[in-house]
Amino acid sequence: MNTLGQAPADKPTPCLARQPILTKDEKVLGYELLFREAPDERHVHSDVETATTSIIDTLEVVGFDAVCDGRMAFINCTEQMLLKEFFLLLPPDQVVVELQQTVPVSAAVAEACVQLRRKGYKIALDNFILDDRREALAIYADFLKVDIRNHSSAQNAALAAKYTTMNRQMLAEKVETRVQLLEASTTGYTLFQGYFFRYPERMRARHIPANQATQLRLLQVISAAEVNFDDVEDLIKHDASLCYRLLRYLNSPLVGMPSPVRSVRHAMALLGERELVRWLRMATALAMGQDKCSDLVLSSLVRARFCELISPKIDQGKSDLFLIGMVSLMDAILEMPMGVVVEGLAFDSATKNALLGAKKGSETPLTPLYRLMLAREEGDWEEVTTQARKVSLSLPQVNRAYNEAMAWARQMTAAPAAKA
Repeated sequence: MNTLGQAPADKPTPCLARQPILTKDEKVLGYELLFREAPDERHVHSDVETATTSIIDTLEVVGFDAVCDGRMAFINCTEQMLLKEFFLLLPPDQVVVELQQTVPVSAAVAEACVQLRRKGYKIALDNFILDDRREALAIYADFLKVDIRNHSSAQNAALAAKYTTMNRQMLAEKVETRVQLLEASTTGYTLFQGYFFRYPERMRARHIPANQATQLRLLQVISAAEVNFDDVEDLIKHDASLCYRLLRYLNSPLVGMPSPVRSVRHAMALLGERELVRWLRMATALAMGQDKCSDLVLSSLVRARFCELISPKIDQGKSDLFLIGMVSLMDAILEMPMGVVVEGLAFDSATKNALLGAKKGSETPLTPLYRLMLAREEGDWEEVTTQARKVSLSLPQVNRAYNEAMAWARQMTAAPAAKA
């Protein structure tokens, strides 16, 4: 449901973003939650305690699974929050309490850590450094987070060698490139926070594997101005996995069809043209990304739904904003240049230019929308404000759309359609 009307003037709008934390094989362990409160259009600010209180409130409204995709949430914590037991409102098996650099070493803090661990919560020390004054708290920590940019390679290795135990992992922050990932992993770090996984180690040659070629062909067919549903049926029938997903999806309680689905043609008729195209877009993204980092597919669906929700409010010409959002990460999913991904697809020129321009850094009429999508995803609140103004959207509209998009994407990836 599109609920992008204006929020009440006296009610602050939650600005919640997340940064993925991954294992070396690019499996998502959890997300660090980032929050700012935007009381007006001119200024975005918040201290840690206000931010974390708002995170807890937002998690209750949006839903823990929607925000964290069923993974752990790393949430910032000050001394007072630790001593006041803020985190007891959240499920212990899903929360990592991330102690900030300002948290002092004291008997009260140590006892609070002991109590959290007894209740099942995990603890992380954020921005851990050489000769950190919180060293005495390391015995309570399940994770030590190190900004690898602040130390030499030798220093990063020394930290990992000294503090890694069977029950404590070293987490490298600000990992934005594959080179940084390799260096951190070779010096003893086993978890990585950053967006390195969106930049493939190498791009493939101009050849798409047969199964992905079929999926891209399907994407091309359903992106045409006049969809040929005979071709759609034929392509679905020739992709056993996709055919199974469709039939299972329609026979699931999530959809609630009154009678069993008998065939692909019957399934297409039951869904209707509009919903069929929508489902196929989602299903092809899930299929092409099944062997990749789960956050790539999840983020592509969040982007797609976010763009779709704001599309009635902005001038996008004839471009399909859902499609732009979904395809925006397809180069990383398929490990090939965006030019190859969109080559031959029946996208209008504005859509192609927006996707290619974003990768090359060139301006197009849809550039403000694209930048807004990225800024909101990364929690770059100043950039969100700047780009929202360019497309005449308010912060309440942007944030409500993004929260809805996260909930929708989680529902879609958790549904039977997402399962092989």
